[in-house]
Amino acid sequence: MFVFERRFGALCAGCNCSLRTRRSLPGYHLRVVTATELPVESRVAPASLAKTAAAAAAALVFWFLPLGLSPLVQHALAISLFMVVAWITHAIDHALAGFIGCYLFWALKVADFPLAFAGFADSTPWFLMGAVFFGVMATKSGLARRLAYLVMRAVGPRYARLLFGLILADFLLTFLVPSGIARVVIMAAVALGLMEAFGVGRTSNIARGMFIILTYTATIFDKMIIAGAASIVARGAIERVGGVEVLWSRWFLAYLPCDLITIFVAWRLTLYFYPPEKPTLPGGESVLQNAVRALGPWSALEKRAALLMATAILLWMTDFIHHISAPMIGLGIGLVATLPTIGILDTDDVKRVNYLPIFFVASAVSMGQVLVATKALDVLTDALFAWMAPFVTNVYSSTLVLYWSAFAYHIPLGDETSMLATSVPVLMTFAKAHQLDPLALGMVWTFGAGAKIFVYQSAPMVVGYSYGCFTARDMLRIGACLTLVESLITHKRYRADHLIEAYELLVPEVRHARQRAPHSRAELREAKTAKAKTRRGER
Repeated sequence: MFVFERRFGALCAGCNCSLRTRRSLPGYHLRVVTATELPVESRVAPASLAKTAAAAAAALVFWFLPLGLSPLVQHALAISLFMVVAWITHAIDHALAGFIGCYLFWALKVADFPLAFAGFADSTPWFLMGAVFFGVMATKSGLARRLAYLVMRAVGPRYARLLFGLILADFLLTFLVPSGIARVVIMAAVALGLMEAFGVGRTSNIARGMFIILTYTATIFDKMIIAGAASIVARGAIERVGGVEVLWSRWFLAYLPCDLITIFVAWRLTLYFYPPEKPTLPGGESVLQNAVRALGPWSALEKRAALLMATAILLWMTDFIHHISAPMIGLGIGLVATLPTIGILDTDDVKRVNYLPIFFVASAVSMGQVLVATKALDVLTDALFAWMAPFVTNVYSSTLVLYWSAFAYHIPLGDETSMLATSVPVLMTFAKAHQLDPLALGMVWTFGAGAKIFVYQSAPMVVGYSYGCFTARDMLRIGACLTLVESLITHKRYRADHLIEAYELLVPEVRHARQRAPHSRAELREAKTAKAKTRRGER
């Protein structure tokens, strides 16, 4: 279901993300691609002894370097270096590299066992497990597929409308199917059917436009909604290290304007770069009506899945009232889905889930906990973010610096989950040291991680690329334009402070309850001066 180590031979294992039957309709062929049929090439070599040895050698050299650090700090950094290098090079499975790192923290007495494996007792990986169960529910029941086709029918038979429907369906599926890979697979099945209905090939503008935009948006919507592993990891680090509460509703409402603008801009850019050969679907609306009709009436599984997911979304959207944490809601609803009779998932479904990404997230959280406990995170903060301090003086410059720094940091690291797992704790330490708002900085940094221009930067992008409908140059062109647009959106209208204030205007209770930290050194000095004047007046 969630595969971040890019071993694409086991894509979406256990999510049952496709129909088990194929239906053909006049003028419209609903050929649904199963996980084993996906035209996906393995673009990363299997576990490499040479790369693993290189990661170990880098850690060993760092272990003995005369850096003037305390032994505990240097040893913690050395083991963390092994983990990060192994993740960057994909020397071995991400989860296995994480397990080895946690074991080394414990075996080499850098941390005791509860601390070395603290991430497994954190709510973050279990939130991800609940999200995995959500994806399995949506795909097994057929709810995700039905939603996609209902959106297609609603928008109409013109290509421009169908393209908008693909983007909108991708956004809506983010609530039901947190895995970007699974969303690409689901939407690709719809796009392949539309290609056949239009009578065009894979190199046509229609095919290129549909596939490139459904692929790209699958990697960005789950940063603006706490759904995928990347945003779940970021949320956990902001709460744990930043020391602030991160509400699901706050995150969603703050980014909602960005979502709407992104949907519109992505749609118009695709139409501009890839004008369709045929403006209207041959056969008209009847083709889409027949496609929905072929799905049949709502099944009992679909109804139960829709009820459970609607309950979860309602609880998330009202968490400012009841303050039940998002992980508790997500995992709780996921476990309810496994109960006999009232649930959707059986034992075989649970067995087929790929749990390694959950273990990877847990090990990444453990690494962060060890770095915090050993004070090694302070060293990393000074090394990685000291240059940023002169530029983070107001919301205008800080937003741009944060966004483009996250974009640049993502290029060499590649995998966005490991990128956020290793960088957000450091960023939170920097925020607290400079009296900046941890939540605002963390949200912008996470948003910057969604900006991509190369195919290798995200597993869902590699999956979409493997269908052969667009080139790396296409991705560079669309990615560069959308990256620039997202930066302007964040800077000009929805800056770091406005992301939070937009939510607080909608929910006054939060505005009254929340203590807003100063956003810059100038604000901090002003606050201190005002406080001193107040004291003198009292005297």
